Amino acid sequence: MIAAIIGLGTFGAKTAIRLYEKGAEVIAIDNCQELVIKIKDRVTHAICLDVTDERSLRSINIADVDVAVVAIGDNIEMSILSVAMLRKLGVGRVIARATNQLHEHVLREIGASEIIKVEEEMGEIIASKIVAPHVLQRYNFAAGYSLVELKLGKKFSGKTIAETQMRQEYSLNIISILKRVPLINEEGKATYKIKVNENPLPMDVIDAEDIVVLVGNEVNFNRLFAELTD
Repeated sequence: MIAAIIGLGTFGAKTAIRLYEKGAEVIAIDNCQELVIKIKDRVTHAICLDVTDERSLRSINIADVDVAVVAIGDNIEMSILSVAMLRKLGVGRVIARATNQLHEHVLREIGASEIIKVEEEMGEIIASKIVAPHVLQRYNFAAGYSLVELKLGKKFSGKTIAETQMRQEYSLNIISILKRVPLINEEGKATYKIKVNENPLPMDVIDAEDIVVLVGNEVNFNRLFAELTD
């Protein structure tokens, strides 16, 4: 995959670096030389140019990328012009950051494939951590549905998957269990490794410190969270 990240502020830079770490070919673009220099050793290519300049974008073959992420958040006009230019030059998939409802509306109208609302999504993450502090990770993959990593704790400790009645009582499915396995390292010190049970069976036992991965409806997750905090 070839991805272009436009705008190398905190959000854009983090996106670029993580994509590169995951094996993507990443072209990081900004009109600030300092930001480009800062990231150049952590992506495939880092380029300083004005993304509203059609000739400059054509010179780097921007139309060849699989996806472009317009991560600009502090300059709405530049964000809109960037999306418009990318669409004009034939980039098929353009993901754009929106900072408010009007910004989102305009981005959709000019052809953005997907919209990211960072502030709104961060608010959701923070609220979830407050309401359900035992949740380690939460991924929303469809409207109303999530994949959640959490520790079920003492309430379910020592029970088999069947005994938790997770499917019957909460309509949630356990799809994986991560266990800490104690071991002694080469230096003779006690440590542990993570063993992933990616196909758990009904008779598999859940311990208090296990990380359990569940999938299901958010309404049902909220019922489970309420009982875990009791």
